[in-house]
Amino acid sequence: MQTLRKMADYLIERPKPKGIDVRCGLQHFAIITYAVPADRFEGLFPDRFRLDVVDIDGQQMGLISVVPFIDVDFTSAVFPFPKFTMGQTNYRIYIVDQLTNERCVWFLGTVLDSWTLAVPRYLWNLPWHAGNVKFDCRVNQASGLYEQYAMETCSSWADASVVLHQSSEEVFDFPGFPDTESALVYLTHPLAGFYFRRDGKLGTYRVWHKELAVTPASLVSARFKLLSDLGIVYEAEQNHPYSILVEPLNEFTIYLPPTVVG
Repeated sequence: MQTLRKMADYLIERPKPKGIDVRCGLQHFAIITYAVPADRFEGLFPDRFRLDVVDIDGQQMGLISVVPFIDVDFTSAVFPFPKFTMGQTNYRIYIVDQLTNERCVWFLGTVLDSWTLAVPRYLWNLPWHAGNVKFDCRVNQASGLYEQYAMETCSSWADASVVLHQSSEEVFDFPGFPDTESALVYLTHPLAGFYFRRDGKLGTYRVWHKELAVTPASLVSARFKLLSDLGIVYEAEQNHPYSILVEPLNEFTIYLPPTVVG
């Protein structure tokens, strides 16, 4: 069983942006999470980190999320600057940094639909990949729920498609956690990410956001080629997620440039 957590213990004041830090809205933000046996994650990240396992029906499971969204009003958090809009899909594993005991995420990589990909990919060596990311979404303004949510990513690195459904009958359900709040801290509030840079070095960057106002959703269909190619979530398992959380719009601050750890 995961430990009891209170969101208030993890909320921090927004660190003052400076330099090239970025502010952006994330529209049609979804966290589509799968729980799979812990041994499927072996060799994916350095020994500095351990998988933040969840005990489900007596089995140690690791959680991995696909996180699609549209960056809207992507711009400097400090200076007047042009604003960009671009589709993005992230792939992240929930881990613990054993040097600091901080819960964080391991990024397998990102698909970005923008010419600005050149900056993170070539200047900072991030594991970001080109793709065409399309959303077809409609939110009921009265209920705040999605009447339609569909995303498709065409990418040589990670083709993906997902269709979600929401209704007023959706409820939070998080096996392996003592309560809903503890699970939401785990799934929505890691502020540090680590990854292997394209040159093989360890990299990291941090983000900030307030408490996310996510609501539960259900899956109609999903296909995430990267997860099946890596043997993490088999194709037959991808229509049976652990949980799905959505929020029509939130705001993140991203602290840049990323740091080389080693």
